[in-house]
Amino acid sequence: MLKVTVPFILLLIATTLQSCASKKDILYFQDASTYSDQAIDYKQNTIQPNDILAITIGAIVNETAIPYNKPTPTSSTSAQNNIEILKLQGYLVGTNGMIKLPVLGELSTTNKTTYDLERYLTTVLEEDGHLVNPSVSVRLLNAKVTVLGEVNNPGTFTFTEQYITLPQALGYAGDLKINGIRKDIVLIREADGIRHIAHVDLTTSNWMNDSKYIIKPNDVILVNPNNAKIKTAGYIGNASTVLTLASLILSTVVLLTR
Repeated sequence: MLKVTVPFILLLIATTLQSCASKKDILYFQDASTYSDQAIDYKQNTIQPNDILAITIGAIVNETAIPYNKPTPTSSTSAQNNIEILKLQGYLVGTNGMIKLPVLGELSTTNKTTYDLERYLTTVLEEDGHLVNPSVSVRLLNAKVTVLGEVNNPGTFTFTEQYITLPQALGYAGDLKINGIRKDIVLIREADGIRHIAHVDLTTSNWMNDSKYIIKPNDVILVNPNNAKIKTAGYIGNASTVLTLASLILSTVVLLTR
C-alpha cells in the first residue's frame, strides 16, 4: 500500500509547486530603485480613420462663424453635454482621411494631429477670406482602449484625457489577475495604416521610456494566462481537482486490495 501512496504524494507536491508563482513573476517595476528620471515625450497622435472630431469655429463677430459650424441641438443642456450626443454631432473621419465641414467642404486630416488641423483650418479661413481672426478648436471624441485577457474587468474603455499610460489603461480594467503574465503584455496598435504588435514586461521599468508607455486611441492590450491558469482549463485542473482524483484512485486501490 505504501508503494502505491508515495507516487501520489509526490504528484501532489509537484502539482502544488507548479501552481505557485514567485515574487519575480508578480511584482511590477522591480528595478524601480535603479530607474533614473526621464523626460516624457508627449507626442501628439495623428488623426485616424473612424475618429470622431468635435470642431468648433469662432470669430471676432460670433454671428459670422455660425455657418461654419454644425447646428447646435435644441435639446436640454444635459443631453448636449452627453458624450454620445456629442459624437453624433461630430465629424467622422472617413477611411480616406477626409472630413466634410459646412461651407469649407471636404478637407484632409491625413498625417495631421488635432493641433495641426486647428492651425490648418485657421489658415484656410483667414487666407481664403472666410473670417477675420478665426479661432478653431479640435477635440477627439471617441478615444478608446480595449483590454482583454487575465484582467478583472476586461472590455473597451473610452477616455477623454489627451494622454493616458499603459498602467492607467490596465487600471481601467481593474488590474491584472494573479494568473496574468506580467512579463509579456501584448500591445496591438494600428496607426497611419500600419499594424504594430509589441511586447511589454511590466516587471521592469525600462520600457517606460519608449512609445509603448503612452496609449494611442484604439490600442488593444492583451494579458495572456500563465501556465497554472492554462492547466486549470485542462482535464487535470488545479491542485484541489488533483486531490479529488487522487482520493478516488486511492479509495479504488484500497477496495481492490482488500
